[in-house]
Amino acid sequence: MSDEDTGAAAAPEVRTRASIPLIVIAAVLSAAIGAGAMFLWNTASTPGEDSAEAGFLRDMSTHHAQAVEMSIYEYQYGENENMRAIAYDILTAQQGEIGAMRSLLNQWDLDVTHSDPMEWTDMDMDMGENGLMGGMATPEQMAEFKTLTGAEADLRFAELMTAHHEGGIHMAQMAVDLAEEDVVVDMARRMVAVQKQEVKDMKVHVDAIEAGGA
Repeated sequence: MSDEDTGAAAAPEVRTRASIPLIVIAAVLSAAIGAGAMFLWNTASTPGEDSAEAGFLRDMSTHHAQAVEMSIYEYQYGENENMRAIAYDILTAQQGEIGAMRSLLNQWDLDVTHSDPMEWTDMDMDMGENGLMGGMATPEQMAEFKTLTGAEADLRFAELMTAHHEGGIHMAQMAVDLAEEDVVVDMARRMVAVQKQEVKDMKVHVDAIEAGGA
């Protein structure tokens, strides 16, 4: 599944592992260029450095980057084709969204990064006990995930990505509530819809894997 606005590609047929990095690089670059260009237009106002728009675009870019990293690994080393297809959609769509979000920050002449994640929400609860944004995997969890292959990788990917998406959905919903620029609100709404569906789809595939099916 993919969001029509992100330009995420359908999952490709099974290929040799040696060719996968080139496929991933090409897909990511294509999505990033297309989605980044899509949001380059003039807006009536320019959000400030401490605006909800700026904070959301920066933080979600960081959040997305980890999802892309996880998805690339799952696509390379997982074995369930349905789960790998979800990973492919996530890595292409979210890398494209990173390009779009950074394009907006550049268009508004705002810093692309900052040192105070989630400050735009004025809610300390939006940072986890580990100091990471909601749903993000710890370095230890990422390292452990990258030791797995096959069905074990499929199941761990679904577990980590479901938590990641739940945190991302919460962040995007806050942007819908707090941001004023339509381009950011619309982007956040799409993220909520797409990630909710992907969580549902991963649950279906996890149940099938655990039941011994496809």
